[in-house]
Amino acid sequence: MIKIGVIGALGKMGREVINAVCTSDDMELCMAVDIQKEGEDIGQILFSKQNGVKIETDIEKALSTSKPDVVIDFTQPKFVFENTKKYLNNKTKCVIGTTGLSEEQIQTIKELSEKNQTACLIAPNFSLGAVLMMMFAKKAAKYFKNAEIIELHHNQKKDAPSGTAVKTAQMMAEENPDFTYSNCPETETIEGARGANANSNIHIHSVRMPGFIASQEVLFGSSGQILTIRHDSMDRTCYMSGVLTAVRYVAEHNEFIYGLDNIL
Repeated sequence: MIKIGVIGALGKMGREVINAVCTSDDMELCMAVDIQKEGEDIGQILFSKQNGVKIETDIEKALSTSKPDVVIDFTQPKFVFENTKKYLNNKTKCVIGTTGLSEEQIQTIKELSEKNQTACLIAPNFSLGAVLMMMFAKKAAKYFKNAEIIELHHNQKKDAPSGTAVKTAQMMAEENPDFTYSNCPETETIEGARGANANSNIHIHSVRMPGFIASQEVLFGSSGQILTIRHDSMDRTCYMSGVLTAVRYVAEHNEFIYGLDNIL
């Protein structure tokens, strides 16, 4: 059995992760960390049935006492970088689902993972459909010289653009150095109207609106045609198969991985 610790246990994603872990045949929950309800039984809170796992607030203390094989982090962008350094310095394997890390922070995490020979998988998106959407977009990028990304999320998401959009742009940029072919010179009469300018001049537009969970569409254009690749998440359960796949992979490996597409 793979012993699992969940960080951000009472968040929306954390609750889904705990449910997925507790119903998995090859995993068991041994640690739950959150800033709320310290000392309360997580099973009682989520399932109205005690499971003996008490909520802790101190990550390093929890790692020391519970000794999980893998920790899963779905916290907040302002915490995730320092959290991840704690896992790796403790030589605890980790799966990171929180987005908002900078390229410099990801590089630092990669170096720490390699130094401590401890697996770390960071994925901007754990939905298999979203990962396929990114892979399809990279494939299409070989054949189109113009593209833009629109990402739509709930209005409680703190980072923009989304990690999925950033990762998609990075993958597309590997195939094409510039996606604004033949565009005329532009003047924004309202700053930001054309969105963020990402890799290879891919414009990313972020929408935040109640009612959405997570959606993204990649638009490709050429003379006489438009190709749209879109993915919509209807429920957070769609991420769980990807999360469990990532856990099983890092449990058996020791390298750094960025993107779920690299283990599919």
